[in-house]
Amino acid sequence: MSERTPVTAVKGTKDILPGEVEKWQRLESIARRTFEVYGFREIRTPIIEHTELFEKGTGETSDVVTKEMYTFTDKGGRSITLRPEYTPSIARAIMEHRLDLKPATLRFYSIGPMFRYDRPQKGRYRQFHQINVEIFGEKDPAADAELVEMAHFLLANLNVSGTETLINSVGCRKCRPLYSQALRKAVAERIDLFCPDCQRKAKLNPLRIFDCKVETCRQAARDLPLITDFLCDECRDHFAKFKAYLDLLGIKYTVEPRLVRGLDYYTKTTFEIVLPSAGAQSSILGGGRYDDMMKDFGGPDIPGTGFAMGVERALSVSDIPVEKRRSVYVAYLGEEGKKAGLQIARFLRGHGVETIIEYQSRGMKAHFSRAAKLQSEWVLVAGEEELQRGRFGLKEMSSGRQSEGTPEELLALLKGEKAG
Repeated sequence: MSERTPVTAVKGTKDILPGEVEKWQRLESIARRTFEVYGFREIRTPIIEHTELFEKGTGETSDVVTKEMYTFTDKGGRSITLRPEYTPSIARAIMEHRLDLKPATLRFYSIGPMFRYDRPQKGRYRQFHQINVEIFGEKDPAADAELVEMAHFLLANLNVSGTETLINSVGCRKCRPLYSQALRKAVAERIDLFCPDCQRKAKLNPLRIFDCKVETCRQAARDLPLITDFLCDECRDHFAKFKAYLDLLGIKYTVEPRLVRGLDYYTKTTFEIVLPSAGAQSSILGGGRYDDMMKDFGGPDIPGTGFAMGVERALSVSDIPVEKRRSVYVAYLGEEGKKAGLQIARFLRGHGVETIIEYQSRGMKAHFSRAAKLQSEWVLVAGEEELQRGRFGLKEMSSGRQSEGTPEELLALLKGEKAG
C-alpha cells in the first residue's frame, strides 16, 4: 500500500502560528489605535465580490485585473472574485448603504486578507494581509497631506525608521490624455528597448510602463516624458497645495515623477513611503487620490483618497515589542484535585487571570516540568494536603518563591504581582 501524501498549505499561503501571531495582534492593535485617534472607524467587507466591481474600480488594464485576480464562476453562474484590494469594496459599501447621507464622516480603516495570483517569493504571498485607510468626501489636498502624516505617525508607533517619502501627481482625465499620447509616441521611438509586456501596455495604458520591474525597461523609462510637465491648472494647483501642507506638517518628501502606483483609478496625488535600506522590496505603504471611482460605479460624485500597507511587509521592517504572557498552571493530583483545579481555574479566569489546566494523568514533578515548558509564570498546587486544608500552594517559577492561601487570597497575590 502506497503512503498517503500529506496535505500541505496551498502554494503562496502560510500559517501564522502561536509565537508569531502575537506580533500580528500587536501591529493590528497599534494600527487601530492610531487610526481611531484620527477619527477613522473600522469597516469590514466580504472577501468575495462580483468580478465587475474590481474590473471597474481597479482598472481593466492594471496587472491586478489582467494577471493576478482569483476569479471563478459560482453555482449560480455569476463571476466572483476573491478580494485583491479593499478600496472598490469600501466604495461599494458606501453606495449600497448610503453612508454618504449619514452624519458620520466617511473615514474608514480595514484589516484583512487579500488574494492575488502573484509569483510567490520572499515576503510576497498569494494570500496576503493588508491594512487600508480611506477618506471619502474630501477633495482638499490637506486630506492627502493628513494621510501622509498619519502614515508617518503609524510607522513611528511601529518603530520603523530610516524611511523616505515619495510623492507625485498623475493628473486627471482632463490632462492625462495628452500625457498618454506623448508617452505612446516616445515609447514607439524606442520600442525595442521595452519588454513585450510594456509594448502591450504602451497601447492600452502607457502609464503602466512605470510599474515594470524589468531593469532594462526601468532604465528606458527614465528618458520618457514626465507627467508633471503635462498637468492642467487644477492638478498643478492641487499638487502645489499638497506639498505646502506637507511642509506645514514638517514632512520631508521627494518628488518622483514616475511614481504612478499600480492601479488605474488614481488621480492627482500619489505617494509611497519606502525604506531605502531594504533594497528591491523597499516600499512599505502607498496610496493616493481616486476622485472618479464613486462616479464610475454609478454612484454620487464623491472624491476619495487613502493608502494601503501590507501587514507582512510592515512586520518585516518594524520593531514591535510583545509583552510576555503571564499564566498560572494548575498542578493537581487525583480526581478530587482535578475537580478543585477546575473550580479554581474558573475563579481565576473570571477575574482575568490566564489559567492553564490539562487533563493528562501526571505526578507533581511532571506537572512542574510541563509548566516550565509552557513558560507559565506560576504553578498553583492542588494536592491531597492542600485539599484537606482548603489552602493551595502558589510557586513563582522564576524565583522559586512559594505562598499559600485560599483562592481569594492567591488571586489578590497574583493581582498584586501583575500590578508590580
